[in-house]
Amino acid sequence: MPHGDHHHHHGHHHGHAPVDEAVRGFAPGVAINLGFAALEGVAGMLAGSMALVADAGHNLSDVLGLLLAWGATVLARRRPSPRHTFGWHRGTILAALANAGLLLLAVGAIIAEAVDRLFNPAPVATGIMLLVAAAGVVVNTATALLFSRGREHDLNREGAYLHMAADAAVSLAVVAGALVIRATGWLWVDPALGLLVAMVILVGTWGLLREALALAMDMVPRHVNLQAVRDYLEGLPGVVEVHDLHIWALGTTRVAMTAHLVRPGGSLDDDLLMTTGAALRQRFGIAHVTLQLEAGDPAHPCPLAKASQGVTAEAASS
Repeated sequence: MPHGDHHHHHGHHHGHAPVDEAVRGFAPGVAINLGFAALEGVAGMLAGSMALVADAGHNLSDVLGLLLAWGATVLARRRPSPRHTFGWHRGTILAALANAGLLLLAVGAIIAEAVDRLFNPAPVATGIMLLVAAAGVVVNTATALLFSRGREHDLNREGAYLHMAADAAVSLAVVAGALVIRATGWLWVDPALGLLVAMVILVGTWGLLREALALAMDMVPRHVNLQAVRDYLEGLPGVVEVHDLHIWALGTTRVAMTAHLVRPGGSLDDDLLMTTGAALRQRFGIAHVTLQLEAGDPAHPCPLAKASQGVTAEAASS
C-alpha cells in the first residue's frame, strides 16, 4: 500500500489468535478459586490454622490476578480506534506485570507469616488442615492445567499458570506439614516448609516479572531472533540494505515489526510485500508487518538510516 510520501510503500499483514483459545480457562478458574478460598478461610478459622487462613487470603489474590488477566485478554480483542490505533493488546502486558506484583506480595505475606510461626508456634487441628490442604492441591493443579495449553506463546496465560502452580505447591507444603506435625508434634515444620515454598515461588515470579518488564519496554520478544529477521530481509530479491528495523510486542501474543528496505530501481511490488509479510508471520511469529521500500536515491537519503546503524552494529556484536 503506498504511503503519503512519494517513495514510501508499506505492506501490512495482520493475524489474530483464536478467540476461544485466548479466554479458555478464566471463567472456571475464577469460579473454582473463589469458592475454594471461602471454604479454606472458614476451615482455617475452625481449625485454628493460621496457615490455612493465610493461604485463603493468598487464593483471594489469585482470583484478583485471574480477573486482571481475563479482563486484559478480553480487552485485547477490542478493535483499534482512532485514539488506540494498535488496539488494546498492551493491556495483556500490564496484566502480566500486575500478576507478578501480586505474586511478590503473596510471597511477602507467606514469609512474614512463616517467620512469625517459627517464633510463636501454635497447635492446630491437623485433620482439618490435612483435608483442606489436600483439596487445595487438587483444585489448584486442576486450575493450572486450564492454562497450560498455549502458555508458551502467551505471557498472560503463563502468569496465570505460574500463579496456580505456585498455589498447588503451597497446598502441598501444608499437606506435608500436617502429616509431619501429626507424626512428630514438631510445630516448626509447617513454617519452615512455608519459607521453602516462598523461595520456589519467588524464583518463578522473578522470571515472569523480568519478561513482562522487557515487553513493556519494547524489547525484542525472546522467541524472535532479530539477526535472523535481518538476514531474511537482506536476502529478498533486489534488496541491498535494511535499516530502521524494529521488532516489539504489541501484547503478550502479538508481535509487530517495521523496516526500511533499500531496493534500487525497484517499484511498488505488492507481491513482494504480501509474501514477505506472510513469511515473517510463519517463520518468526510476527503478525503485524510494515515495510517501507526505498530506491536509495543519494539526493533523497532516508534520515533514519544513520540512526539505525548503531542498532545494527550492536546486534552484530551480541
